[in-house]
Amino acid sequence: MKIGILTSGGDAPGMNAAIRAVVRSALYHKFDVYGINRGYAGLLEKDITPLNVYSVADILQKGGTILRTSRSEFFTTEAGQKRAADVLQEYGIDHLVVIGGDGSLNGALKLKQLGVSIVGIPGTIDNDFGASDFTIGFDTAVSTAIDAIGKIRDTTFSHNRINVVQVMGRTCGDIALYAGFSVGAEALIIPEIETNLEGICGRLLAGKDRGKLHSIVMLAEGCGSYRDYCKKIEELTQVTTKGTNLGYIQRGGSPSHFDRNLAGFMGYKAVETIVEGNTGVVIVQRKGEYKAVPLEEALATPKVFRRDMYKISKMLSI
Repeated sequence: MKIGILTSGGDAPGMNAAIRAVVRSALYHKFDVYGINRGYAGLLEKDITPLNVYSVADILQKGGTILRTSRSEFFTTEAGQKRAADVLQEYGIDHLVVIGGDGSLNGALKLKQLGVSIVGIPGTIDNDFGASDFTIGFDTAVSTAIDAIGKIRDTTFSHNRINVVQVMGRTCGDIALYAGFSVGAEALIIPEIETNLEGICGRLLAGKDRGKLHSIVMLAEGCGSYRDYCKKIEELTQVTTKGTNLGYIQRGGSPSHFDRNLAGFMGYKAVETIVEGNTGVVIVQRKGEYKAVPLEEALATPKVFRRDMYKISKMLSI
């Protein structure tokens, strides 16, 4: 039995832990394992390397992905997907494990429809995969944001300012929500909630009148640029407003214990699912349990926004 593994899309802390878990679980079952470098692009170019127990030594604590990742325009075409399936057949790879976000797993579904045996693992810092309570990398990204915001707040306090902190999240505001809740941000601007900037500025001024010396506004990138919000907020409040875009630091760094454990369990479950003969699935975590959910069902599952968390955050930040 031969298993291939690739990482695709944006990198996320914990991907290496998932690779390690897949490789060592597969070797335990006496499978041959092949690492496909640079995602679907590497698959199309036959950039494939045999992996052994030493290939994944000392990677548990490392961010990024040792298999590297890239995006492939050709793979999005029917011809590209057919070529990818042909390459897997040429190398005798019986099953393919794909670690990545929604786009990567949609690509996996296309391969499944061509007859490829697939198991997906959700790895993305955005936590925007509705079928799983958490995705690999999200917890670390939130922790990184919290650490950075703590430093930003020191300066914001010293200068009596408002600071807009932009984090990743194009269609999902979970990083802004969870980080904002944890640091006591005075306002959250996220895709799931219609932005009432006048109302936000009114709350910031009310806090200032009560004696607040500084404020943090969390902004998900999908809502626009922090520079535009800084300008508008300063105009409406007449309070000096600065901004920070945390950018790619959210995607790097050593994974948290939560992400290491999540990745380890998901990688192990992926191989056990293959052993059981159940493929065409994604491994998800739901209420602390790890389950194999059909790809079609998982990709069709909408992301549920934590409206209760948003409401409590707003209440506690008065």
